[in-house]
Amino acid sequence: MNYIIYDLEFTVLRTQQYLSEIIEIGAIKVQEIEDQLVMGDLFHSYVSPSRNRVLSPLTTEFTGITQDKINQAPTFPHAIRDFITWLGEEDYYLCSWGLDDKLQFIKHSREHGVDLHWIRNTNDIQHQFSLKHAKNGFHQVGLKKALDLLEINFVGTPHNALDDAFNTAKVFKRIFPQLQLNKNDAADEQVYATKVVYQTDQEEANYPFRQLDQLLRDLSIG
Repeated sequence: MNYIIYDLEFTVLRTQQYLSEIIEIGAIKVQEIEDQLVMGDLFHSYVSPSRNRVLSPLTTEFTGITQDKINQAPTFPHAIRDFITWLGEEDYYLCSWGLDDKLQFIKHSREHGVDLHWIRNTNDIQHQFSLKHAKNGFHQVGLKKALDLLEINFVGTPHNALDDAFNTAKVFKRIFPQLQLNKNDAADEQVYATKVVYQTDQEEANYPFRQLDQLLRDLSIG
């Protein structure tokens, strides 16, 4: 069994003319070797949006992804085909920090006619961590805060899909004995209700999308 720790980055928009689209996929394959969890192979791909190929300045400011990278990137169907090939034949769990990434994978796969069966055994590591570690009532704990609580240094750049996946994998390895990983198949589940990519009512000051919310507020004021 492999544990796929992944993260996605999306387009950032001030209006609803276009819906947010995946523009970066980063993942790390964690394997059990001699009763130890070992980080192994990496996957990374930028993704060219289908609706609006021109990135907004907000997107570049928030993610660091430039238009040049997007111009050279594959579309979602090609990128996800490479990702599925990278997942390999061995069974796996798909683990992410939060639920939004799974929902976006489902939405994009449906829009592009990609079979959903590859989206299986998905688990929200943030939710399980927050249930155990959140104080003063339940709320979602941001990745940076989780690393701080575990006294693990953040490595890389926030809102870079591969760096965020790597840091999520470090949390995953540390709390693995306490995790309850579920088996499921997105193709067999009920239709998901629409979810926003980020929320502004999180209590956690280090919640990653709070920075995006503040950026949007500043621009609207200016």
